[in-house]
Amino acid sequence: MDITTNPESTVDHPTYNPWLHRIAVLTACLALLPILLGALVTTKDAGMAFADWPSSDGHNILLYPWLKSAGAKFLEHGHRLAGILIGMASIALAVAAAQLEPRVWVRRLAWSVLIAVISQGILGGQRVLLDQRGLAFVHGSFAALVLALMASVAVVTSRSWIVAAPCRANLGRLKALALVTCGCVFIQYILGGLLRHQGRVLYEHLGFAFIAALMVIWLAMAAASFGNAWLRRPAIALAVLTIMQLALGAGAWVTKFGFDGRVAVYGSLEQDVTRTAHVLCGMLLFVTCVVLTVRIARLQRLSTGNAKFSVEATVPFELTVPLAGGAR
Repeated sequence: MDITTNPESTVDHPTYNPWLHRIAVLTACLALLPILLGALVTTKDAGMAFADWPSSDGHNILLYPWLKSAGAKFLEHGHRLAGILIGMASIALAVAAAQLEPRVWVRRLAWSVLIAVISQGILGGQRVLLDQRGLAFVHGSFAALVLALMASVAVVTSRSWIVAAPCRANLGRLKALALVTCGCVFIQYILGGLLRHQGRVLYEHLGFAFIAALMVIWLAMAAASFGNAWLRRPAIALAVLTIMQLALGAGAWVTKFGFDGRVAVYGSLEQDVTRTAHVLCGMLLFVTCVVLTVRIARLQRLSTGNAKFSVEATVPFELTVPLAGGAR
């Protein structure tokens, strides 16, 4: 085998396992359910529907008559059940990685997902027991990081990761731009969380939205210009999500504060849907930024590794040519 065609093969022998990748993708997709329900819980201010945890009104969490409940209790207990579901999926991912994944660092990533999900559950429980909105903010912000970690595991276990080819272009600047953009989007997400949970930083959130949007569009255009389909797809997704997020942000403003004679009605269906969709789209925007960054890092490593192994393969040959002919 020519080491220049797959430089990483001499390092960690990556192999594609379809079942592991499917479990990773399923885990990330299932995580959207507790995230969606959690966003609805915050929108409807239902975080303290129950004063106890992990029980619900004294019932075992699995035996609580959920389908007979309504309103805040229905939303909050649904969020708890969805948390159990993603916990089970995370256990399956960690066990599958331990059995099927030869790369140590990928196995550690999978186990990190399980640890993060457990920590997220504990944070949610402490938010209830202590009745602290500050912990609700941390719980919501940490959810974006957990989902990004899950998405990253799905990327590194994919077939595309294994068969990716080195890129001739220099990806150093694009990687730096991607990292800065991830930071900007996450800061904007945190500002949005402070606004939702504590009613603060309204104008900071509004103003920084334009900075984050410009950074995302810049990254999307730069990634798409490389002509690599593996980078182009998330770049297009970033552009679409940015447009959607700006539109949802405008809708959230109108339904919450009113505009041009329109009266905002607290708790209306359109307000609940718009605000919740704005949160979910913001999280997907951040996760897509992370996915693109991980892919860029993969291609950069392949390109760097390809150059390194090419030099190591050619230099010894060049050095032995004069030695073979003897001294002159």
